[in-house]
Amino acid sequence: MGIQEQPIQSGEPEELRRRIECLEQQLRVKTLEADALHRVSEAIAGAETMDQMLQVVAEVAVSVTGTEACFIYLLDRSRGDLVMRAIYGGDPSVVGKIRLRNDEGVTGWVATHKTPLAISEFAWKDPRFKSFPELTEERFHSFLSMPIVAKDHTLGVINVRTMVPHQYTDAQVHLLDTIAGQVAGSIELAWLHHASEARGTQLDALSEISKTLTSNLYLEEILQLIVAMMAERMSFRICSIMLLDEKRGELQIHATSSESPEYLHKPNLKIDESIAGQAVLLRRPVVVEDVRSAPGYRYTDLARREGLCSLIAVPLLLKDKVIGVINCYTSKPHNFTEDEIRLLTTLGNQAAIAIENSELMVKSAIIQEMHHRIKNNLQTIASLLRLQMHHKTASLDDILKESINRILSIAAVHDLLSRGDLDAVSFHQMAESILTATKQNFLSPNKQMISVVEGDDVLLPSSQATSMALILNELIANAVEHGFHSVSEASLRVRLQRHDGTITVEVRNSGEPLPEGFALNGSNSLGLQIVDSLARETLKGQFALVSEGEYTVARLQFPDHALASLAH
Repeated sequence: MGIQEQPIQSGEPEELRRRIECLEQQLRVKTLEADALHRVSEAIAGAETMDQMLQVVAEVAVSVTGTEACFIYLLDRSRGDLVMRAIYGGDPSVVGKIRLRNDEGVTGWVATHKTPLAISEFAWKDPRFKSFPELTEERFHSFLSMPIVAKDHTLGVINVRTMVPHQYTDAQVHLLDTIAGQVAGSIELAWLHHASEARGTQLDALSEISKTLTSNLYLEEILQLIVAMMAERMSFRICSIMLLDEKRGELQIHATSSESPEYLHKPNLKIDESIAGQAVLLRRPVVVEDVRSAPGYRYTDLARREGLCSLIAVPLLLKDKVIGVINCYTSKPHNFTEDEIRLLTTLGNQAAIAIENSELMVKSAIIQEMHHRIKNNLQTIASLLRLQMHHKTASLDDILKESINRILSIAAVHDLLSRGDLDAVSFHQMAESILTATKQNFLSPNKQMISVVEGDDVLLPSSQATSMALILNELIANAVEHGFHSVSEASLRVRLQRHDGTITVEVRNSGEPLPEGFALNGSNSLGLQIVDSLARETLKGQFALVSEGEYTVARLQFPDHALASLAH
């Protein structure tokens, strides 16, 4: 719409006046356009935030178009809908609260078709119109809506309105189009800048996590650092890593950025009954827009209390095998972009590699530790055999039986260590194993022994488990050999009790009583000497063998701090 020069012929004063008026009108429009561009440029340059800039633009739009109100909507790229970001001539409290689908209402129609729309009166009667009570739109008769477009992509919509019927002129439409174009360029630059910063942040997160994976930290620390950095750098409300228990078909939380006790104690998830489980079964990321209303999500009440909304569950893939899931929650509805999904998939793969490396390191450590233990226990066996050689008070058969049982008691410890925790053995399991071995090797077929392991259970550190196994072996073997010598049926009870910092282990049998005047320090039994030595030197405790009514009781007492670690 440029100012065109037209030849003026003399003798036509009326025509001359009309042409001058036309030129003056064009000049006013150009002046308004220049003023609008200048004021919008100042707003763009001086505003600290997008919302501040849009608010000034709304005021400028009303001023240069001679209207009474302006509403500016921008596309929420994470959700794909339009959200009000600025208002002039209305209630500012609705900013950020009113949303429209990009095909909803007059504004949505303009966004979808990328075409201006002017309604001169009764705008609320238009079939495309959508009413929002918060905007009291019945006040406005006319409506001019202009798409904010950059590179054929709709970025938003700018609307101006009047309270009385109004026929919008070409000049007003052109001015609003000019403002929309200026705003479009600014928004696109801002979004590109934000995308660049986000990409930089993501790369920083990826770099930091990569460094973490190559550190000397334990697996639990590595996984915890991964979720903490992901939550912080990518602004997730909660980020968690769940590992798969294939035998149970369950996912269990192993690391989370949440500090909520309720979330931390959330039950394991069945893979066939959970959204995270779908990521395992489908072997690809699964996205849920709002877990608070998702039919397959089991903890909607917890999600509301914790402020959780959108979820992406990314499988941890290791050589085509799923070993777990990363769950990332946002506090607001969020449309995960392809870049975000690719980044999270990369992080998931790196976490899977960290888990594999950790398992390999643990296996290597286990092998080294087992070699060390076997060497130590072979030395223990050699020492016991040397003691047996110098203590020839029994027949060769009995000596062999006793030696075999001692070796089997040590083997029981190794068996339990290989099936359970690397560093601890259950007292109850160990006692049951030794009882079974003793029955097989010492109990005559015509005798019956009722045995039970009762009381508290503790996890014995591997370094003390061998000593405890030897002690139990000697006490149980002694009870069977001497207490059951002349009886056909008796009971044997192994009991452990923790009380006031002391651990008491008893082996109680109802067989033959102790000989009259029995004294432990006068006994020549190698087995009892071994027990007494281990009790004093290894466990820093004391051992006694006494009669209590109808029972013979072997009692070992030692402070619980003598064990490197204990657990119920």
